[in-house]
Amino acid sequence: MANIKPVSDLRSYNEVLKDIEVGDPVFLTKNGRGKYVILDIEEYKKNQTTIRLLSKLMEAEKEIATGDEWLSADEVRRDLGI
Repeated sequence: MANIKPVSDLRSYNEVLKDIEVGDPVFLTKNGRGKYVILDIEEYKKNQTTIRLLSKLMEAEKEIATGDEWLSADEVRRDLGI
């Protein structure tokens, strides 16, 4: 279940920080609307890695769509020294 707290709870931030775990961020509201998210650093790193991976996959899909030259399996093996 989502962990939602008003931003005013940050006055006792130690209590808020106790509720943060990997995969279980704390959502902070301001005036009843979602405003901020507090994540465990490991969860943040994981999210950033996922974003970078998805970005690279999008770049690859664009290259495929433009018809850029493909390498054969033998060329890839040679380039990688396999």
